[in-house]
Amino acid sequence: MCFGFNAPAALNRSLEEKGVGRRNFLRGAAAVGAGIGLAGLGGTAALASPAGRRPVPPGLISIQLYTLRSIMQGDGVDATLASLADYGYTKVELAGLYGRTAEQMRATLDSLGITPSSSHDGISGSAAALETKLANAVTLGQTHINVPYLNSSNGDDWRRWADQMNEEAAAANAVGLKYGYHNHAHEFTTDLGGGLSPWDIFVERLDPKLVHFEIDLYWAVTGGVGVGAADPVQFAIETIQQAPQKTLQYHVKDRDASGDFADLGTGQIDFARIFNAHRVKEFIVENDRPDVTPLQTAEVGYNYLRSLRF
Repeated sequence: MCFGFNAPAALNRSLEEKGVGRRNFLRGAAAVGAGIGLAGLGGTAALASPAGRRPVPPGLISIQLYTLRSIMQGDGVDATLASLADYGYTKVELAGLYGRTAEQMRATLDSLGITPSSSHDGISGSAAALETKLANAVTLGQTHINVPYLNSSNGDDWRRWADQMNEEAAAANAVGLKYGYHNHAHEFTTDLGGGLSPWDIFVERLDPKLVHFEIDLYWAVTGGVGVGAADPVQFAIETIQQAPQKTLQYHVKDRDASGDFADLGTGQIDFARIFNAHRVKEFIVENDRPDVTPLQTAEVGYNYLRSLRF
């Protein structure tokens, strides 16, 4: 979940529409995880990888600043970004500008050797809003821009959004930006009628030459649990592999035995298995609710990606 959207609430709504309460869903998720063992969510034992394989290169590691939102205020912005640089981050994904102009934020990040390679920006409400969004991204030196969240139980809304994203992506492409969509779980669990899901519409309607996916691995695995997949990790892998749209970025977010968020390496998702199946251009650390402190989540996440072999 990024940029302030309530993704757990969206998942609750889609599950309620299917007649499944969150408590039963989480109970089922834990049971599925336990039954799958190393072949599915994996548990921490599944994170052991063969020796000699490479970790994620440091230049491909980023962090979604939504993770640090509680301390990205006032003077805390500079201090937080400086800490990220100390941990080794050279990239971040923005979730707003924290009261600064694009120029001011670019200057701060430049001084720390950090590039804002990506951002989460909602679908534009007007042509002027789109122009501002793209101009800011160019000023910041971004390479990617992503829509973080959409939700509706009406299929026509998803079709309209897909068409608008194709148009916005064409404009983004014209100024050198890659334009993508970031998933949650409800795109897979919402039944729009006849078994059709929002994901089905997006995969069919988004132009693969213009729009990419930024796959949130926690939500993709959770979506797999929600639709009853025997192997939720394989569900996430097949979701990536079967879409005509390219997956260029991951949100690397872990999931504990209860189905809640977890700092990287402390949950059950077998990231090595996913990374082996599909490599991306950017591995973005995230935890919607950091386990202890946002800075510890950031440091643990970076170190995990640098140590995991796949």
